[in-house]
Order: sequence, then C-alpha cells, then structure tokens
Amino acid sequence: MPIYIDRHFIEDATKQALSDAHEKDIHIQDKYDCKFLTYWFDEKRNTAFCLVDAPNKHAIHCAHDEAHGDVPHEILEVDPGIVQSFLGRMSDPEPDEDTGVVEHDSAYRAIMFTDLKDSTLMTSIHGDEKALHLVHIHNAIVRNALRKYEGGEIKHTGDGIMASFKIIPNAVLCAKEIQDGFKLRNAKQPQDALYVKIGISAGEPIEEHGDLFGSAVQLSARLCSLAGAEETIVSQRVKDSCTNSGIEMEDSTLAELKGFLEKEKVYKLA
Repeated sequence: MPIYIDRHFIEDATKQALSDAHEKDIHIQDKYDCKFLTYWFDEKRNTAFCLVDAPNKHAIHCAHDEAHGDVPHEILEVDPGIVQSFLGRMSDPEPDEDTGVVEHDSAYRAIMFTDLKDSTLMTSIHGDEKALHLVHIHNAIVRNALRKYEGGEIKHTGDGIMASFKIIPNAVLCAKEIQDGFKLRNAKQPQDALYVKIGISAGEPIEEHGDLFGSAVQLSARLCSLAGAEETIVSQRVKDSCTNSGIEMEDSTLAELKGFLEKEKVYKLA
C-alpha cells in the first residue's frame, strides 16, 4: 500500500495528548486497513505529522475522525526512502534508556545544499580523472562535517550534496565547518584550490501541495545558487532559529529568487 504523511494544526496540544491520539489511531487502524507508523509533533508551531501506510487518503481521514476527531488538513503520498532521508525514521523513536519515555521530535528541518564552484570547468582544466578526485575531496569534507553535526545526507547532486538537520543551528555550524575545511585544504594545495557555495533554508514536510519539503528544498537550492565562492547564505527562518546561538551573520539583504513571488530576506554567514 502507499505511504502517506498528513498534517494537523492542533492548537494548545500537549505531548501527552498527541501520544494518546496516536494510540487511538492504532486501536482503530485495522477497521480502515491502515497502519499508523509514527508521528512528529511541533509544540512551538502547533503542528503534527502522521506517517501512515494506507489504501488511500480517504481511509486515513476516516480513521482519524473516528479515533479522536482531529482530521488532517492535508495528506501527501510520499516515498518511504525520501521520508527516511529527510526525517531520519519511519517508526517511533526508541525509548530513553533512563526514563523509558519515547520523545517524538518535531518534523521541522533545515535543508542544506552545497555546490562545488566551477566543477564543470575542472574537467576541462584537469581532465576527468583529476576532476573526479577533486569532487571526492569535496564529498569527504562535507560528509565529515555532516557526521560531526548530525546532518543526514539526502542525495548527491553530482557537484554537491543535499542534507537535512533536525537541529537548525547545527546546519549553520556544519556549513562553517565545511567552509573552514576547504580553506585549510586550499592553504595546503593552492595550485588546485576548491571553493564551495552553501545555501540553507528550513521548513516543515508539507508547506503547500506538492513534494515533501518542496518549498524548503527549492529555497535552499536558490540560496546556494545565489552564494558566491566560500559563501554561505541562509533564509530568514534559519536566522530566526539561530537567535542566542552566538552564530554571527551579516545584515539581511532582499533577494529576488526564481520560483518565488516575493523577494526573500536572506543572510550571509559572517
């Protein structure tokens, strides 16, 4: 059966209320041939997201309605592999070893794109074998930083990497680690210096009708394209999530980005 993720707007909800609702869903799921796999709850934004194996959207709506009456505002069919990449799990998290309590995280994620500047030109300058070696250096620097800051690699884009982060400031710290890694490498081997551009946005799995994290992914890619060599540019949401983190950013600028109707306020990492 297809896998779906749905979104609920739940005012003044609590973790216990969401846990109880999930149990009620599981209790009624067989009647509608559904399997409620897990959920994410964002208390700050009053949103919850359920992951469900179901025959169709109508079955999910009916199961929620009978179980507790909190029907979803939107339901999106998703690829399980993409859900795992973005959100890091397809089932409930493990209980805490000390307390035995299961903590369901928010589905809010930072999305990062890296782009190796002039990667196509490198082939003309160095040849295929050397150019591929330089791309592998990029991959190693980025992946080392992702491991350090708990970023999940979603896919390799050919000359860059797309990743997601559960902790938004970690994405920015990771970007700084990446840029510092390239600067250190370039100081040792200036004859074939490499420069990376990075864009970071943040959002929820379903912002509008369309793909999983569709607008957040699009915005991150556009910010990466906007960045210059050795630059990291982040969105307003990322900036807001880094308040009191000690991360320094330059004053905002307004950018006109392809695919976005209004100019976006963006920030360059200092």
